[in-house]
Amino acid sequence: MGRPLLADAARAEPPAAPAAVALRGVSIAFLLDKGGTYEAVAKTDLVVAPGEFVAIVGPTGCGKSTLLNVAAGLISPSTGKAEVFDTALSGLNGEAGYLFQQDALMPWKTALDNVAVALEPQGVPRRQALDRAREWLDRVGLSTFADRYPHMLSGGQKKRVALAQVLIRDPRILLMDEPFGPLDAQTRQIMGNLLLDLWAQNRKAVLFVTHDLEEAISLADRVVVMSAGPAAVIVGDYPVALERPRDIAEIRTEPRFHEIHKAIWGKLRGEVQKAYALGEGRRP
Repeated sequence: MGRPLLADAARAEPPAAPAAVALRGVSIAFLLDKGGTYEAVAKTDLVVAPGEFVAIVGPTGCGKSTLLNVAAGLISPSTGKAEVFDTALSGLNGEAGYLFQQDALMPWKTALDNVAVALEPQGVPRRQALDRAREWLDRVGLSTFADRYPHMLSGGQKKRVALAQVLIRDPRILLMDEPFGPLDAQTRQIMGNLLLDLWAQNRKAVLFVTHDLEEAISLADRVVVMSAGPAAVIVGDYPVALERPRDIAEIRTEPRFHEIHKAIWGKLRGEVQKAYALGEGRRP
């Protein structure tokens, strides 16, 4: 037989895109005041593909936020490594934007200035930064609140400003730590839909920590379950086979949503019970 045609080689599968975030064999231990160490997370692997929305759920104190902080470069793993687009992470993750649970808005700045200030480290001229900040306030539905100070805004409005502040930098990765936790149920749904709308426009890799399993399923492509600590590990990784685009309220009425919830809760419930028993000083 002759040699394969070049056209055959051209049909070969293209190489897979590098993972946006890859935690490989990551363990995190902290020194205790009285000596010794506390291992929060043990030998954990987690990969987030470009454009993928991954939610992490688990009992209180299981290390969800700790893993997020490793991905942000705020904590160095005790063992293992973190990679960002195939590059070992050393120091802060410059590809990521981080949305915290608590507001990080400057009380002496208006909503407009709080968004524009995110561009200062990039050296963007002030007039250009203000123009871009106005565009982002419009995108999050706050164009008429540009001159308001944080104390003049509701909880949901402040969270919109914070979201615009993160997204204006156009990060390739979004790290979100219980971002909607302090909000009431109705506002959480509104913020969830806003997040999905913005994410759909230019899909970024998202690593989203939440205690709310329904929120995790409503938003994510995959839901990762962590075990009770100490030495927490990932004990479940569930694809969320629900069509997009999604409406947070409507998706929760679908039978498939409840099937996915039942499957994940079957694993998560046991870990929550273990964490509760350990907190009470009892054997799980």
